[in-house]
Amino acid sequence: MIKVLKSGLYTSVQDLGRFGQASFGVPMSGVMDMQSAKFANVLLGNPEHAAVLEITMVGPELEFTEATSICIVGAEMSPKVNGAAVKNNMAINVFKGDRLTFGRLQKGMRCYLAVLGGVQTESVLGSRSMYWPVTLQSRLEKGDELKLVEMKKHSLERHAVVRFDDSYVVSETLEVFEGPEFNELSKEQQTILFSKTFTISNHNSRMAYQLNETLQNSLNAIITAPVLPGTVQLTPSGQLIVLMRDCQTTGGYPRVLQLTEASINSLAQKTTGNTIRFRLKPWNLNR
Repeated sequence: MIKVLKSGLYTSVQDLGRFGQASFGVPMSGVMDMQSAKFANVLLGNPEHAAVLEITMVGPELEFTEATSICIVGAEMSPKVNGAAVKNNMAINVFKGDRLTFGRLQKGMRCYLAVLGGVQTESVLGSRSMYWPVTLQSRLEKGDELKLVEMKKHSLERHAVVRFDDSYVVSETLEVFEGPEFNELSKEQQTILFSKTFTISNHNSRMAYQLNETLQNSLNAIITAPVLPGTVQLTPSGQLIVLMRDCQTTGGYPRVLQLTEASINSLAQKTTGNTIRFRLKPWNLNR
């Protein structure tokens, strides 16, 4: 069991998401940065889809009531076990009564805490990902207790720190495909999209990131159509909105761009005031 002594700014249980429910209007949800979450699980020998804790900006304080192993990947948030600093990207043994805390955010926005066997919370519609009102909570609260896989023998002995290429955490460049309404933009508008630097506004969350700079919009509204995490919408006021993991399943704004999966992971590690640039990636139907 893991006891939540302090919840941090926004800590939630997430796996790879809730699939096959879009026709009912249920968002996909799941970890914002799949690359980091998968890597944390793999380092412990877990399946990639095992549920992890997604920790945003300010970390929680957690107490382990039984021995297990953990791994932290993603944003660098100065983690400590019983006051002693521990590193990202390595398996760490913890024991009954040990406390995990986090300190100053040094790089990135979100880190992922995997535990041996995965977090064993209730599965709803095929996923343990928190998303209210599909689940009772959208995030962890002080006093919550999380079940873990019972270990008969605590024998994981791994001491190496694995090199993890986290350059995408700070990269400004987001690769994108043309969206369904991209060709309705003028050539000048298309050029501006790929030559301008955009700034992330203070309206950013698991649902969407809004950008401060605008793009003149002369497009007609579209009939409500499917959208996905990574879809870039252009609003009537010219604001660009990048949808993220908890986004709605349909929308009525023109879909001018679509982020690649890697770029969604990269954007998930950014916050207010960070800058981004879009780079067009051609479709390759042979891959």
